[in-house]
Amino acid sequence: MGDTITVLALQLKTEADPARNMAAVTRMLADTRPQSADFIVLPEIFICPYEHEMFPLYAQSEGGEVYRFLQALAAEKKACVIGGSVPERDGDKLYNTSWIFSAKGELIGRHRKAHLFDVDIKGGQYFKESDTFAPGEGITVFDTPCGKMGVCICFDIRFPEMLSQMRQEGIVMAFAPADFNMTTGPAHWETLFKSRALDNQIFMLGCAPARNENASYIAYGHTILTDPWGRIVRQLDEKEGILEEKIDLSLVEEVRAQIPLRRS
Repeated sequence: MGDTITVLALQLKTEADPARNMAAVTRMLADTRPQSADFIVLPEIFICPYEHEMFPLYAQSEGGEVYRFLQALAAEKKACVIGGSVPERDGDKLYNTSWIFSAKGELIGRHRKAHLFDVDIKGGQYFKESDTFAPGEGITVFDTPCGKMGVCICFDIRFPEMLSQMRQEGIVMAFAPADFNMTTGPAHWETLFKSRALDNQIFMLGCAPARNENASYIAYGHTILTDPWGRIVRQLDEKEGILEEKIDLSLVEEVRAQIPLRRS
């Protein structure tokens, strides 16, 4: 990898069967050129519907079936895989966790969602992740051949200090598996990704599930890529699809030189 990288973000429709969802990932990647991507990104909770009763039912452990699938995917495609997120069981606790694998299939990061989605919006969405999940701690930054990258999950993006800490650690891009809904998505999705990219002069990629109108929690979709100037580079609609984009990471230093917000 040099300054230019290729990202593939898969906006897939999740079903109540981890095997079918993993098969959907394989299917969606089948038409891509071998070894064409440097990063493959999956949505938040990509192995089952985003519903409280599903989380313990389909909880995964490190080293388990979904973990091995993501590990093998990274090694096969020779790409860094940001494994969306899964309900992760660790002892007697569940976490909303993203496993990150290098192009050699090595685990190079694990982010447990730090800010849980607990909202009660009048006339809109009600959901309390804390009824099921325990919060993670801290930020997640990992090294790649093209620079440091960060991962946050969905509601984490609303807390600018988290991305600011990642920026202080030297990231040039952050990946955010995220499942905004039909209340918060139209209101805040674009604004948040543009703002966090602009605040920190980085690329931001938000990978969402496709919309399923029959689900109890309806995803907004709209997988998005924003750049260090705060612009939307590309955005999908609500349907299943792949966001594929070449990114020139040299734009990060170019923007930071033009508007020097920080000295380090």
